[in-house]
Amino acid sequence: MTITVTPRHPALGAEVRGVDMRHPVEAQTVQAIRDAWTRHLVLVFPDQRISDPEHVAFTRNFGEPEIFHQTSLSLRSDRVKEIFLVSNVDEHDRLMQPSEPSQKQLSSSRQWHTDSSYRPMPSIGSLLHGIEISRTGGITQFINMYMVYDELPETLRRQVEGRRARHDFSMLHRLTGAPPPTAQEQAAMPPVWHPMVRRHPVSGKKSLYISSIYNDAIEGMDDSAARRLIEELSTFSAQPRYMYRHVWQPHDVLMWDNRCTVHAVTPHDPEERRVMHRTTIVGNESVVPA
Repeated sequence: MTITVTPRHPALGAEVRGVDMRHPVEAQTVQAIRDAWTRHLVLVFPDQRISDPEHVAFTRNFGEPEIFHQTSLSLRSDRVKEIFLVSNVDEHDRLMQPSEPSQKQLSSSRQWHTDSSYRPMPSIGSLLHGIEISRTGGITQFINMYMVYDELPETLRRQVEGRRARHDFSMLHRLTGAPPPTAQEQAAMPPVWHPMVRRHPVSGKKSLYISSIYNDAIEGMDDSAARRLIEELSTFSAQPRYMYRHVWQPHDVLMWDNRCTVHAVTPHDPEERRVMHRTTIVGNESVVPA
C-alpha cells in the first residue's frame, strides 16, 4: 500500500490518501502514517466508510484505545465500548436536545482543549469519524502548540516556564452545568498536575500544554490569576497562522496528536443531526517537562 501525504495548512494538517481502514494495514504503511503524523500533527483520511469495530482495529495500530471512565452520561457506546460518542443523536437514533446532560457536557468542546489531559498519563492522540456531518457549523479547529510555544511573548513565557497546571475532569460540570461526576467517577479520575511546557517523546520538541476546559489552577497563582493566564494563553494561541480549520466531508476520519495540539469545534444548529465517533489512544508515559 502506497500512501500520499498532501499538506492542508502551513502550520499543521495533511491529507492522507491510499489507506483503506476497512482492512488490516501493513507495518510499513503504519510507520509511514506515524512519520506523517509526527510531521503534520493532524491527518485527514477522506472517505473512510468504516464500522465502529474497524475504527477500533485501525486505532490499535497506534496504541490501546481508551475506555471512557464516565458512565453516568450517554457518551460511551453501548455497542462498542471503545467508542466515545461526539453526537447529538443517541444510539436509538433520537435527536437529543441541548438541555440534556450529555449535550451540555459536549458543549465544552467549543473551547480549546486536548483530550484526556485530566489523566495521570494523558492521551497520545484521537481519531474522529464523521458519520453525519454538520453543514451549519461544526468545523473542528486545531492549533500547533509547538509554534505557539516558540512564539510566546516573553511576559507569557516567564509565567509558564517551570510551572504546572491542574487538570480536573470535574471542571466540565462547573463550565457547562452538566451533572457533576458521581463519587465513583470522581474517585476514578481525581485532579492531576502537568507541566505547562512539555517535551514531545517522539519529536523532542517543546510545546505549550494547556487544556482550558480542564485547567482550574496553576502553581503559585491564586485561582483568578490562573484563569486569566489560561484565557490569555488560549487567546494568543488562537491565531490563524497557528490554526488548521477542518470543514468536514462525510466519512472523513481525523487523527490528531493530543500532546502538541489543542482543538475546538464551532457551534452548529442543534436541530441538525451530527454523528461523530471517536477513539482515544491511551497514554503510555507521564508528561515530560521541557
